[in-house]
Amino acid sequence: METKLSTKQRLLKIQDLLKKYTDEHHQLTIKELVDLFYTKTEQTVGHKAVRDDLRELAESGLFDVIENHEKNGVEKYYSHQTRLFEIHELRLLIDAVSSAKFITKAETENLVKKLKKLTSIELAKQLENRILLPEGTKSGNKEVRKTINVLHEAIWKKQVIQFQYGKYNNSKDFQLSRNGDGYSVKPYALVWNNEFYYLIGEFQPEGDIRHYRIDRMRNVEITNRTFLIDPHFDISRYTQTLFHMYSGEERSIEIEFVNQLLNVVIDRFGLDVNIRPHTEETFRITTNAVISDGLVRWLLTWGSDAKVISPPSLVTRMKAEAGKLFRHYE
Repeated sequence: METKLSTKQRLLKIQDLLKKYTDEHHQLTIKELVDLFYTKTEQTVGHKAVRDDLRELAESGLFDVIENHEKNGVEKYYSHQTRLFEIHELRLLIDAVSSAKFITKAETENLVKKLKKLTSIELAKQLENRILLPEGTKSGNKEVRKTINVLHEAIWKKQVIQFQYGKYNNSKDFQLSRNGDGYSVKPYALVWNNEFYYLIGEFQPEGDIRHYRIDRMRNVEITNRTFLIDPHFDISRYTQTLFHMYSGEERSIEIEFVNQLLNVVIDRFGLDVNIRPHTEETFRITTNAVISDGLVRWLLTWGSDAKVISPPSLVTRMKAEAGKLFRHYE
């Protein structure tokens, strides 16, 4: 014989049913709650008991229960409408998870499933339409979640980490760099860039600031060595100067763009960037940026609509890269 639920267990079950099956658009009468209770538990419950539970939940102040009278003033409907996340907020979270390439396909589905449980079953149906990535673009590294947790712990404790790093070859085999030798890095911060997670840290013993894609890191371990971050090193400002996470020397740059690229420039550099008209068709900006292959390739994206004015070293790199591109098509 099945054990009958206690009063507290019944109360919690009624609360769970309201969470799952009601919202601002879906309500239940006492009779519907009684029937649903039996369907989900195979146990009967009285109308009075359910009514008492609803009153108990409402009076607790910890769980909202909305009571609504129909036009005839006789039938009462009940619902739970206050939730931690609005439906549009859940859409944003699900789209972010779905578009994150560093999360495996299986883990993506698991996270989306959990996020849908934060609203009612009926409202969750509205979340079925989400961002889809082409097959094969999701990471195959199942250790990413563990790696992220380890890195956050190391950053918080300011402890040096060791790991192996690699990338895929032409045969699509993952190969470790430096013949598998470990990297020793002071971890500063995790950043999101171009749909991937990166670690920004100080490579040891040289002391260079470098960037590592987290899905390419293997066997990350925290050492007992602690460190202090230079108080003058501003992570937010530093990442603003990066292009495609390439390292390099930070310099002041001046670039001329055609007017049609104004919004592109604002999207990339922000509203605070120094923009000034140059001719009727162009404008110029002055900002700080890390001189790197990433910057060169970003500028080449815009072809003749972007022209580097200074520094001379960047002008030289642009000419060299443009020359290579031209020779490819000769």
